[in-house]
Order: sequence, then C-alpha cells, then structure tokens
Amino acid sequence: MSLPIIEPSASRPTVPETTGPSKGNYAFVSLGCPKNLVDSEKMLGTLALDGYTLVPDPAKSDFVIVNTCGFIDSSRQESKAVIQEMLDLKQSGQTKGVIVAGCLPERMEEGGLLSEMPDIDHVVGVFGRDEINRVADRLLGGVTEQRELFRPAPITALDDRARLRITPQHFAYLKISEGCDRTCTFCSIPMMRGKHVTKPIEMVVEEARELAADGVKELIIVAQDTTYYGLDLYGDVRLVELLRQLEQVEGIQWIRLMYLYPVHFTDALIDTVAGSQKILPYLDMPLQHINSKVLKRMQRRVNSEQTRELVGKLRQRVPNLVLRTTFIAGFPGETDEQFEELRDFVVDTRFERMGVFSYSVEPGTSATKLDGHLPDDIRDARRDELMAVQQKIAFEHAESLVGYELDVLIDDQSDDDENIYIGRTFADAPEIDSNVYVSGQDLEVGSMVPVEIVRREGYDLVGIAPDSEIVE
Repeated sequence: MSLPIIEPSASRPTVPETTGPSKGNYAFVSLGCPKNLVDSEKMLGTLALDGYTLVPDPAKSDFVIVNTCGFIDSSRQESKAVIQEMLDLKQSGQTKGVIVAGCLPERMEEGGLLSEMPDIDHVVGVFGRDEINRVADRLLGGVTEQRELFRPAPITALDDRARLRITPQHFAYLKISEGCDRTCTFCSIPMMRGKHVTKPIEMVVEEARELAADGVKELIIVAQDTTYYGLDLYGDVRLVELLRQLEQVEGIQWIRLMYLYPVHFTDALIDTVAGSQKILPYLDMPLQHINSKVLKRMQRRVNSEQTRELVGKLRQRVPNLVLRTTFIAGFPGETDEQFEELRDFVVDTRFERMGVFSYSVEPGTSATKLDGHLPDDIRDARRDELMAVQQKIAFEHAESLVGYELDVLIDDQSDDDENIYIGRTFADAPEIDSNVYVSGQDLEVGSMVPVEIVRREGYDLVGIAPDSEIVE
C-alpha cells in the first residue's frame, strides 16, 4: 500500500519556528477528505508549536499518528489497513507507539476501536485534535491509562489558524464551518462531526489573510454544507457576505467553492459568483439523485423540479460554468424507471465533472431501515452505466477546449522530464479533477501561465506554454 505519509519538506509553516531540543520525532499519515486534511494540518501545527519534529519515515519515528476517515465502509477498511501497518512497525520495534485520530474512532464510538485493535496506544476523536500534543506527551511518558480522548462537538467553531500546511504553497483549503444539520438518510457525517457550527466571518477572513501571506493564491472553500453557512450563528445564510470579504484579501486570485448543497443556493449567491473576478465559475454541488421519490427517501429536502430549475439558472446566469456533482446509484427502492430518469438527466445536463457512488449500507443511518435494498451487482452495474455515460461527456468537453488558450495554475514539475509541468485550469479542483500537462521551460510552480491546449489524453489535457515546444 502506498501511504499518504506527510513529508516535512511538503509542509508549509504558518506557525512560528520553535527553538531548543525536540520533544520527540513523529510521522503522520492523513486520510480522507479536505475537511479532514485541515484537521491534520492543525494537529501538525499544534505539535510543531510544542516542540515535536515531523519525520518522513514511520520506521524511524518515536510514534506515528494516523488521522483516519470513517465515511463509508471502503474508507474505514483503508484506515484500518493503514493502522495495522503502523502497528506492525511497532511490533517489530521500529516505532514506539501509534496514535489514531479522526473520524474512524468517532464512528466506532468509545471503546470500539481499541476493542478491535487493542495494540493502539491512544485514540483521539475528531474534536480532541487540539490536544494532540498532550496525547503525545502521555505516550512518550509511558502513561497507559485514559487511552481515549473524546470531546463533544463544539458549540463554537474550531480555530484552524496556525496550521502546518501540507498542500503546496500556492493553494489551501479553508474550512468555514464544522458539522452538518442535514438528516440525509444515507449519511453518517452528523454522527462523526456533530451539528453545523459556523466559523465567524472575521475568523475566516483572518485565516484567509494568514494563508495569503504564506503565498496562497487559490482558496478552496470547504464545509459539510457550504450554502448553510451562517444560519446557526447569524440567523440567516451569510455565504455571500463572506465571499465578498474574501474577495478583498490581497494575494488571492482564485476562490473555489466546494460542497454546495442545493438548498439555500440563493439568487444573490448566483449573482455573486457570476459577477466575481476571483470566485471561479466552478461549482461543486452534490445532487445525489434527480427523481423526487428517491430524493424524498434520501431526505434531501429538495425535489426534481427545484433541482432542474436551479441547474438551469446556473447554466443561464454564470458564464463559462463548470458543474461538478455526485450521485448515488442503487439507493434502496430505486426502480428501473427512476434510474433511467437519473441517467437521462445526466445525458441532458452534461455535467463537466461528475462522480458516482454505489449505495453503501452504513450502520446507524436511517436508510438501513428502508425497504427495497438492491443487490450489490445491480448497484454496481448502475454506477458503471452512469460513469460510462459521463466518460463520453467528459471526453467531449475536453475535446472542445483544444485550440483555446487557458490560464493554468502550475502545481508541480514532472519527475520524468524537467520541461513538463503539471497544472490545472479553473475547471479542476486538485486531486479530484483533471490535470493539464504543460510543455515549457523554467516555469515556476505556483505561477499562472497562459497555455495553448493542443490535445486531450484521457480526462487530461496537454498544452504548450508561451515560447515553448510540445514535448512528446
């Protein structure tokens, strides 16, 4: 297994350097979504401030921290496999201890993970992240009692400033809230992350300024439910007000919106996106289905007509719009006709970016009690059919860009050829969407480069920077 181990050289300090001897060396493995990555960065910052030193090799560390994902069964199994790999290192004497943090412990509740994997030294729930240094002190101090640290979901939002970032210098995730008040029947996130808690506007803006001062050009706005922002704290949704203030932060060139729920997607928000020079016409809006009966069983609080109307508004009013969405195939009770309606919707709407999940039975969610659960092979076949439809649409969209000059944000340089660079257009979120492979000389990572698109390769594009030649 290739582990997402955090390399010290990849970390971007927004915390002051510590002086004096190190309290200990540790390795860090971060799994899961961008919201989880922000938690990882905050833990790294807390440990750095307390004098701990990050190292790249778990086998040469005093201890290992694994920040886990618990969203669906496959992510839980991946987390457990990584934990077991670290426990094997401990068993062979290559590291002294293993701390497990994040969503998996929260999902399994107190005692659950330690019962299943008793060699874990300490377990830290999602909302114990700011005390990770104290847990490390206990581990290296040989304290074996009170091995679990769980805290209740916060009443006020956690402060994500003073992070040790593990994204490249030029982009960062900005988490604007925690938790979720939705009661979608298929989703376990509220069990792990609690109710929605808005981070105050002034705190978000201050964090954005801190990130911009550290070289960030692209802010990627994340939350469990982005369009709900502000309702719990201010009494009404305030995403538009927040975005207008973020637009004023010097140094920020791109603002990318992720995890937009279709409810509370106001006309003012559409106009703000359409009229902005910084907010990208890229909207990530998970819809999950289009049939009204299925949406009702999912408890999405939006029907087919409202969804179609919103998508139509967005297409009409936001120039050059790129829509990303996700769907669930094979939800309990989904009939052949309801699936065909979803398939036709995908064909007609032509989402530029789309993902599909087979319905996953998640213990503790109310969907497990619904009738009409479908066999795995039907769920998977429907997922594969939707993805085959989407592949054709995505390839045609990529082909339509050939011959145009597009601004590309350079993320990296190829390991194989110094004249090949890897970047993204506004239409691509990092590690989710497509790349642009750019032929060029002496390009700077983090720079914005006008690139002539010359061809498509799969989902990706190939282009040439100014005064360059194509590298085959």
